[in-house]
Amino acid sequence: MSSLYRQANYLCSAHTLAQLPQDQGLEVAFAGRSNAGKSSAINTICQQKRLARTSKTPGRTQQIIFFNLDETRHLVDLPGYGYAKVPMSVKNHWQKVLQNYLISRKSLRGLVLMMDIRHPMTEYDQNMLEWSLNSDMPTHILLTKADKLSRGKGLGVLQKVRQVCQQNETEHTPITVQLFSALKRHGIEEVHQQLNHWLNI
Repeated sequence: MSSLYRQANYLCSAHTLAQLPQDQGLEVAFAGRSNAGKSSAINTICQQKRLARTSKTPGRTQQIIFFNLDETRHLVDLPGYGYAKVPMSVKNHWQKVLQNYLISRKSLRGLVLMMDIRHPMTEYDQNMLEWSLNSDMPTHILLTKADKLSRGKGLGVLQKVRQVCQQNETEHTPITVQLFSALKRHGIEEVHQQLNHWLNI
Protein backbone atom coordinates (compact mmCIF):
# COMPACT_ATOMS: atom_id res chain seq x y z
CA MET A 1 0.00 0.00 0.00
CA SER A 2 2.96 2.36 -0.46
CA SER A 3 0.91 3.94 -3.27
CA LEU A 4 -1.22 5.56 -0.56
CA TYR A 5 1.81 7.55 0.61
CA ARG A 6 2.66 8.60 -2.94
CA GLN A 7 -0.73 10.29 -3.22
CA ALA A 8 -0.26 12.36 -0.04
CA ASN A 9 -1.18 16.00 -0.56
CA TYR A 10 -1.24 19.23 1.45
CA LEU A 11 -4.39 19.81 3.52
CA CYS A 12 -3.81 22.81 5.81
CA SER A 13 -1.48 24.58 8.25
CA ALA A 14 -2.16 25.66 11.83
CA HIS A 15 -0.37 28.06 14.16
CA THR A 16 -2.59 27.30 17.16
CA LEU A 17 -4.59 24.29 18.34
CA ALA A 18 -7.81 26.14 17.50
CA GLN A 19 -6.81 26.13 13.83
CA LEU A 20 -6.38 22.34 13.62
CA PRO A 21 -8.79 20.36 11.41
CA GLN A 22 -11.49 18.30 13.09
CA ASP A 23 -10.19 15.70 15.51
CA GLN A 24 -11.40 12.62 13.67
CA GLY A 25 -9.96 9.75 11.65
CA LEU A 26 -6.37 8.59 12.13
CA GLU A 27 -3.14 10.56 12.01
CA VAL A 28 0.57 10.12 12.63
CA ALA A 29 2.80 13.06 13.55
CA PHE A 30 6.44 13.64 12.57
CA ALA A 31 8.74 15.55 14.91
CA GLY A 32 12.44 16.25 15.10
CA ARG A 33 15.08 18.84 15.76
CA SER A 34 15.25 21.43 13.03
CA ASN A 35 18.40 19.94 11.51
CA ALA A 36 17.39 16.28 11.76
CA GLY A 37 16.28 16.06 8.12
CA LYS A 38 12.56 15.83 8.88
CA SER A 39 11.24 17.33 5.63
CA SER A 40 13.57 15.20 3.51
CA ALA A 41 12.47 12.09 5.40
CA ILE A 42 8.76 12.86 4.92
CA ASN A 43 9.32 13.41 1.20
CA THR A 44 11.24 10.13 0.93
CA ILE A 45 8.62 8.18 2.89
CA CYS A 46 5.91 9.55 0.58
CA GLN A 47 8.12 9.11 -2.49
CA GLN A 48 7.63 12.74 -3.46
CA LYS A 49 10.16 15.52 -3.94
CA ARG A 50 8.32 18.60 -2.71
CA LEU A 51 5.53 17.49 -0.38
CA ALA A 52 7.26 18.82 2.74
CA ARG A 53 9.25 21.98 2.12
CA THR A 54 12.98 21.61 2.73
CA SER A 55 15.16 24.58 3.55
CA LYS A 56 18.82 25.36 4.16
CA THR A 57 17.61 27.39 7.13
CA PRO A 58 16.73 25.04 10.01
CA GLY A 59 13.41 25.73 11.71
CA ARG A 60 11.63 27.18 8.71
CA THR A 61 8.52 25.11 9.47
CA GLN A 62 6.69 27.30 11.99
CA GLN A 63 3.26 25.73 11.70
CA ILE A 64 1.63 22.35 12.19
CA ILE A 65 1.16 21.08 8.64
CA PHE A 66 -1.41 18.41 7.72
CA PHE A 67 -1.19 16.14 4.69
CA ASN A 68 -4.05 13.98 3.39
CA LEU A 69 -3.50 10.32 2.58
CA ASP A 70 -7.23 9.79 2.11
CA GLU A 71 -10.42 11.12 3.71
CA THR A 72 -9.72 9.51 7.09
CA ARG A 73 -5.92 9.28 7.32
CA HIS A 74 -3.40 12.09 7.72
CA LEU A 75 0.30 12.73 8.26
CA VAL A 76 1.25 15.73 10.40
CA ASP A 77 4.50 17.71 10.18
CA LEU A 78 5.30 19.30 13.56
CA PRO A 79 7.66 22.30 13.86
CA GLY A 80 11.06 21.62 15.41
CA TYR A 81 12.95 24.34 17.24
CA GLY A 82 15.68 22.42 19.00
CA TYR A 83 18.33 24.00 16.77
CA ALA A 84 16.84 27.00 15.02
CA LYS A 85 17.74 30.49 16.15
CA VAL A 86 14.32 31.81 17.06
CA PRO A 87 13.18 34.04 19.94
CA MET A 88 12.53 32.33 23.29
CA SER A 89 8.91 33.50 23.16
CA VAL A 90 8.44 31.53 19.93
CA LYS A 91 10.06 28.43 21.43
CA ASN A 92 7.82 28.69 24.50
CA HIS A 93 4.74 29.06 22.31
CA TRP A 94 5.54 25.91 20.36
CA GLN A 95 6.47 23.92 23.44
CA LYS A 96 2.97 24.55 24.81
CA VAL A 97 1.25 23.90 21.48
CA LEU A 98 3.14 20.66 20.85
CA GLN A 99 2.65 19.38 24.38
CA ASN A 100 -1.10 20.07 24.26
CA TYR A 101 -1.34 18.53 20.78
CA LEU A 102 0.35 15.30 21.87
CA ILE A 103 -1.75 15.01 25.02
CA SER A 104 -5.17 16.04 23.71
CA ARG A 105 -5.36 14.94 20.06
CA LYS A 106 -7.63 11.88 20.02
CA SER A 107 -7.00 10.92 16.37
CA LEU A 108 -3.22 10.83 16.89
CA ARG A 109 -2.08 7.20 16.81
CA GLY A 110 1.69 7.52 16.89
CA LEU A 111 4.70 9.80 16.75
CA VAL A 112 7.65 9.43 14.39
CA LEU A 113 10.59 11.13 16.09
CA MET A 114 13.63 11.88 13.94
CA MET A 115 17.13 12.13 15.35
CA ASP A 116 20.35 12.83 13.46
CA ILE A 117 22.27 9.57 13.97
CA ARG A 118 25.41 11.60 14.73
CA HIS A 119 23.68 13.50 17.58
CA PRO A 120 20.90 11.32 19.04
CA MET A 121 19.03 11.86 22.30
CA THR A 122 19.47 15.62 22.53
CA GLU A 123 17.55 17.56 25.16
CA TYR A 124 14.84 18.24 22.57
CA ASP A 125 14.59 14.53 21.74
CA GLN A 126 14.33 13.60 25.40
CA ASN A 127 11.61 16.21 25.94
CA MET A 128 9.59 14.79 23.04
CA LEU A 129 9.96 11.25 24.39
CA GLU A 130 8.88 12.43 27.83
CA TRP A 131 5.78 14.07 26.37
CA SER A 132 5.03 10.89 24.42
CA LEU A 133 5.32 8.72 27.52
CA ASN A 134 3.19 11.11 29.57
CA SER A 135 0.46 10.97 26.93
CA ASP A 136 0.77 7.19 26.31
CA MET A 137 1.80 7.85 22.71
CA PRO A 138 3.63 5.03 20.86
CA THR A 139 6.81 6.38 19.27
CA HIS A 140 8.94 5.21 16.35
CA ILE A 141 12.43 6.76 16.15
CA LEU A 142 14.19 7.30 12.84
CA LEU A 143 17.96 7.66 13.16
CA THR A 144 18.27 9.86 10.09
CA LYS A 145 21.32 10.52 7.90
CA ALA A 146 22.50 6.96 8.53
CA ASP A 147 24.60 7.25 5.37
CA LYS A 148 26.90 9.64 7.25
CA LEU A 149 28.27 6.75 9.36
CA SER A 150 29.75 3.38 8.47
CA ARG A 151 27.36 0.45 8.82
CA GLY A 152 29.15 -0.76 11.91
CA LYS A 153 29.04 2.61 13.68
CA GLY A 154 25.40 3.07 12.64
CA LEU A 155 24.40 -0.27 14.15
CA GLY A 156 26.29 0.68 17.31
CA VAL A 157 24.28 3.90 17.69
CA LEU A 158 21.07 1.97 16.93
CA GLN A 159 21.82 -0.48 19.75
CA LYS A 160 22.61 2.28 22.26
CA VAL A 161 19.43 4.23 21.48
CA ARG A 162 17.36 1.03 21.70
CA GLN A 163 18.80 0.30 25.13
CA VAL A 164 17.86 3.78 26.38
CA CYS A 165 14.34 3.43 24.96
CA GLN A 166 13.82 -0.01 26.48
CA GLN A 167 14.52 1.49 29.89
CA ASN A 168 11.80 4.08 29.42
CA GLU A 169 9.06 2.43 27.37
CA THR A 170 5.98 0.90 28.93
CA GLU A 171 3.55 -1.80 27.85
CA HIS A 172 1.14 0.86 26.59
CA THR A 173 3.81 3.15 25.13
CA PRO A 174 6.28 1.14 23.03
CA ILE A 175 9.31 2.89 21.52
CA THR A 176 10.83 1.37 18.38
CA VAL A 177 14.00 2.49 16.61
CA GLN A 178 15.45 2.09 13.11
CA LEU A 179 18.16 3.40 10.80
CA PHE A 180 17.03 5.73 8.00
CA SER A 181 18.66 7.54 5.10
CA ALA A 182 16.69 9.81 2.80
CA LEU A 183 19.72 10.15 0.52
CA LYS A 184 20.18 6.39 0.09
CA ARG A 185 16.44 5.68 0.43
CA HIS A 186 17.20 3.20 3.19
CA GLY A 187 14.58 2.16 5.73
CA ILE A 188 11.45 3.18 3.81
CA GLU A 189 9.72 -0.22 4.02
CA GLU A 190 10.28 -0.41 7.76
CA VAL A 191 8.68 3.02 8.27
CA HIS A 192 5.77 2.05 6.04
CA GLN A 193 5.13 -1.06 8.14
CA GLN A 194 4.90 1.05 11.29
CA LEU A 195 2.68 3.67 9.65
CA ASN A 196 0.43 0.97 8.21
CA HIS A 197 -0.02 -0.48 11.69
CA TRP A 198 -0.96 2.85 13.23
CA LEU A 199 -3.19 3.95 10.33
CA ASN A 200 -4.95 0.59 9.91
CA ILE A 201 -3.74 0.20 6.32
